Amino acid sequence: MLADSYGRIATDLRVSLTDRCNLRCAYCMPAEGLDWLPRPELLTDDELARLVRIGVERLGITEIRFTGGEPLLRRGLPGIVARAATLAPRAEMSVTTNGIGLDRVNVSLDTLRPDVFKTLARRDRLDDVLRGLAAAADAGLAPVKVNTVLMRGVNDGEAAELLRFCLDRGYQLRFIEQMPLDAQHGWRRENMVTAAEIMDALSAEFILTPDDSAARGSAPAETFLVDGGPAKVGIIGSVTRPFCGACDRVRLTADGQIRNCLFAQDEGNLRDPMRAGASDEELAELWRRAVATKLPGHGINEPGFLQPARPMSAIGG
Repeated sequence: MLADSYGRIATDLRVSLTDRCNLRCAYCMPAEGLDWLPRPELLTDDELARLVRIGVERLGITEIRFTGGEPLLRRGLPGIVARAATLAPRAEMSVTTNGIGLDRVNVSLDTLRPDVFKTLARRDRLDDVLRGLAAAADAGLAPVKVNTVLMRGVNDGEAAELLRFCLDRGYQLRFIEQMPLDAQHGWRRENMVTAAEIMDALSAEFILTPDDSAARGSAPAETFLVDGGPAKVGIIGSVTRPFCGACDRVRLTADGQIRNCLFAQDEGNLRDPMRAGASDEELAELWRRAVATKLPGHGINEPGFLQPARPMSAIGG
């Protein structure tokens, strides 16, 4: 197992397939984009498949989410997913947008207004996102989950509208507090729309009842029944309501580094030992060591907090 010194067991693997993205969301990167990771540093499809296999067969990984950047920009994605699907025991697999051979998808949607979408994403692609959501639902990739980040003065007035949109279509909506993971290092606490503010905005138009807290487990979202249920909405208060004590996640970056926390300052290098001929068990042991040093919390609310050098697009969600 992948255990840390505080007794947490990592079973949820986030695999970043690329740091590249076809949007330029203001809370993630500058309008001109970033200097992408050099291709020779990226894991090949075979290397990714091998590390995923080690995670599932040797280290107890039971859930895999393929992320990015934008994971659909990885040409080998269908093959990577297909190979992961043959592993035993089979891990549940998901991706942040539509994909082949997956169990469910998570789609980022921060607004329903074309002008606001263009301001946030710096691309005029709202219709494409909406069509993608519908296609995922039609393909049976249920439940389709929608992730929303509210930005003060930009889209913070759309909370209820977005929830109503998702309820009408059977999508599961989760609001996420903006985290200090932007490439520009421009995050400011006072600009963040908090979980409490999101609750207030939704409660003005819906009756929200806390869901069974025991069923939450290690899930990041607090869930609420909407107007008595069965529909639900989630709120991920990563900053103001941290859930680090129950975290079961570990991340593999596109260039082969293990990160035991989104906000970790240190990484465990699996790429170079693998390319130097390390065995599966040697790689598994390096992976165990990387997870064992996980800190008790992300430290965002501590005076000495430092934002990680990697932006979210290069870490993987």
